[in-house]
Amino acid sequence: MDDNSQIEHRSRLEPIKQKGQYPVLRNWLNAIFMIGAIIGVAVFYWSDDTVGTIIILASMVFKIIECGLRFLK
Repeated sequence: MDDNSQIEHRSRLEPIKQKGQYPVLRNWLNAIFMIGAIIGVAVFYWSDDTVGTIIILASMVFKIIECGLRFLK
């Protein structure tokens, strides 16, 4: 009975360990997105609205690419 519980336990945890095909690339794309979004919001509020919006939209391109990679999983 102990062997069966270990097999079930392993099978439940297996999907958690799998991160997909591109975990490092996705992490880099997320980091670029977050940094770009923070910079874009800062520029939007303290400088030029148009430039801040362009920076935020450019960083969103990285997030869209990351989401596409997540769906390819």
